[in-house]
Amino acid sequence: MKSPFSRIQSISSLCSKCIIRCVTAFIIVLVFSSWGFFGHKRINRYAVFILPAEMIGFYKMNIDYLTESAVNADRRRYSVVDEAARHYIDLDHYGDSALMKMPRNWFKAVEVYTEDTLKTYGVLPWHIERMYHRLKDAFMLRNPDRILRVSADIGHYIGDAHVPLHTTENYNGQKTGQDGIHAFWESRLVELYSDEYNFFVDKAVYIDDREQTIWKVITTSHHAMDSVLREEKKLANQFGEKKYSFETKGRQTVKVYSKEYAEAYHKILDGMVERQMRSAIKTVASFWFTAWVDAGQPDLKALIKYKPTEAELAERAKQLEEWKQSRIRPRTFDVDNE
Repeated sequence: MKSPFSRIQSISSLCSKCIIRCVTAFIIVLVFSSWGFFGHKRINRYAVFILPAEMIGFYKMNIDYLTESAVNADRRRYSVVDEAARHYIDLDHYGDSALMKMPRNWFKAVEVYTEDTLKTYGVLPWHIERMYHRLKDAFMLRNPDRILRVSADIGHYIGDAHVPLHTTENYNGQKTGQDGIHAFWESRLVELYSDEYNFFVDKAVYIDDREQTIWKVITTSHHAMDSVLREEKKLANQFGEKKYSFETKGRQTVKVYSKEYAEAYHKILDGMVERQMRSAIKTVASFWFTAWVDAGQPDLKALIKYKPTEAELAERAKQLEEWKQSRIRPRTFDVDNE
């Protein structure tokens, strides 16, 4: 059993890392629109259009909310201690074979690495599974506000899973002399080139194995991470100081990666950013669809103009809890009351 002192040390380590990441993220937000804003909004928005007919009416009616709320999870990073760890997983901390040996199930992972360790180095893939359960419950409760809030959030986390630099301790190139590459890849390139991307992807599909699906996304992102860093390093040596320029954003003049440098890097990546965004759109819509199917396919058209009373929601929540208690089911990274 851990001593209180060792737990305090673990919490301190986690808090220190969260503060560093949050400060870095805050600086990025000040300078760029970031994937966390511009890109995330597009991912959620386009995911609506590939939903089945039974869902699209409700989601399309609320598309502006889903678009604007796509960034709420990032906003919480500055006020909720546990929030930062939900946006990344530092796979390289666990060694070269991390993708092969990391347990896909949360409780198995805790048995191997401890909860403190996992929270210190990121819980992104497991948190997406947790959000699925929250969304499924929201559908079962027929609570339109909660459905929309959780849908927006799960879209954000799935978007994060598609960013290669969300899978490494070297998340901003700080260990390789490439400080700023995080915002460069996920915001500067998106800002400059996303209008040229094709965001119309195949229809949402039912996901039979959610854990394997999200870990496939994490694997693809992590494999791309080496190219993201290596190619930028090579290009930087060619451009020198010409990699930077100054642009006016609002009332501020800021130092940014030049358009010439961004164009060269974007070309070298050969469609990587577009592929990741397209995959994110398909995966987000498919998780929404899967949660809806598993909740019994409630009539969403009836929820478009429906506002349940507090008493109705309380009664449904009670019935749902009684139903859960009556079933024997395997442990999962389960729903909480957030």
